[in-house]
Amino acid sequence: MAIAQEKQAYLQAVPERGVVNNVLVVDDSRAQRRILSSYLGRWGYTVFEAGSGEEAMNLCQSESIDLIVSDWMMPGMSGLEFCQLFRQLDRANYGYFILLTSKSDKTEVAQGLDVGADDFLTKPVAGDELLARIRAGERILRMERELTEKNRLVSSTLKEISELYDSLDRDLVEARKLQQSLVRERFHDFETAQISLLLRPSGHVGGDLVGFFPINERQFGVFSIDVSGHGIASALMTARLAAYLTGSTSEQNLAIRSDDNGGYIAASPSEAAMALNRLMLEEMETDLYFTMILGHFDRFSGEFVMTQCGHPHPIVQRANGDISFFGDGGLPVGLIPFAAYEDVHMKLSPGDRILLFSDGVTECPDGGDGMLGEEGLVEMCKKVATETGNAFFDTFLWDLNDFNNDQDFPDDISAILLEYPGGVAKE
Repeated sequence: MAIAQEKQAYLQAVPERGVVNNVLVVDDSRAQRRILSSYLGRWGYTVFEAGSGEEAMNLCQSESIDLIVSDWMMPGMSGLEFCQLFRQLDRANYGYFILLTSKSDKTEVAQGLDVGADDFLTKPVAGDELLARIRAGERILRMERELTEKNRLVSSTLKEISELYDSLDRDLVEARKLQQSLVRERFHDFETAQISLLLRPSGHVGGDLVGFFPINERQFGVFSIDVSGHGIASALMTARLAAYLTGSTSEQNLAIRSDDNGGYIAASPSEAAMALNRLMLEEMETDLYFTMILGHFDRFSGEFVMTQCGHPHPIVQRANGDISFFGDGGLPVGLIPFAAYEDVHMKLSPGDRILLFSDGVTECPDGGDGMLGEEGLVEMCKKVATETGNAFFDTFLWDLNDFNNDQDFPDDISAILLEYPGGVAKE
């Protein structure tokens, strides 16, 4: 009856017991082993016995031992030496080690703790004290097992995330190639005018897009787009918009219309912007919107006609080096129903050029709390005024990187350089 009550009291005190199942008792005294094994057996443990440290090591290598109760003083391998070797075993879980000793010297106890013992019991062993020490060991082992399981789950999750990231990274690299392919030419010579393009996403893919398209012998169109946000959704939107602006016929391009002679002429940029605004709000189920400059240039007369839809103001740089902004600002596309846009005309003389930049340029940080701004952009353009074509953008990017202290650009960088050297061309 007393034994049953003792076991019930133990089970109530440790209701979640289970981390300790197999206990190894190590003692060169058969009688001492029998006493300890009797206690442990009554408490529901599976008990293994060893009469020496060597025998105990063999058992630890063949059996899953959760907790060890070992005498310190034994012939041959001592309990301390056995503890040292036990700690060197490659085990899946931690094993709790209790040393039985008649030693009370603090230096010797410290030595035992130093080699790996977790607790001590003074001989002769009392049953209630042994039970208390095993309870303490179970609490520690339970926490260790829980921590091990959580670490396993964390490691497994990190591995899955890493594999997912690698897969996503590969997809984004391909997506970057596809987005860059939307800009088929970075430079084109129209004899009396040249067009150069810059597109630098801040990540794998971005929400900026620049391009040009031929209209007829006199005219070609240009567009600079900046979709709200960053990343995949914005990049997909640029691909969708490219389909409306890169074709060479009126059926493929909203900025081109047919004339009475069966040819093609430039549509009003403002009307094309209004058509895109309707498409965004009525047909595309998205919260995205974009800023844009859409225009066309007459390579014989030097006339540039554009609409500005919330995009940064274009720059006109005259042949004498003078620089000024122009445009009327306008509203973004896809944000306000029935938004109205205006056509803006700019006349270029031979030697003049137009620069269109996204806000990733003017808002480029200086490595601190400041940013480039419009005044800084003007100074940077003056600095590279003698460069033309792609060499202009190569030098400009070098200076912009220097301004940003060679840090990653936080926003996409895109730009168009339209140069009008003039000259004679066959119409």
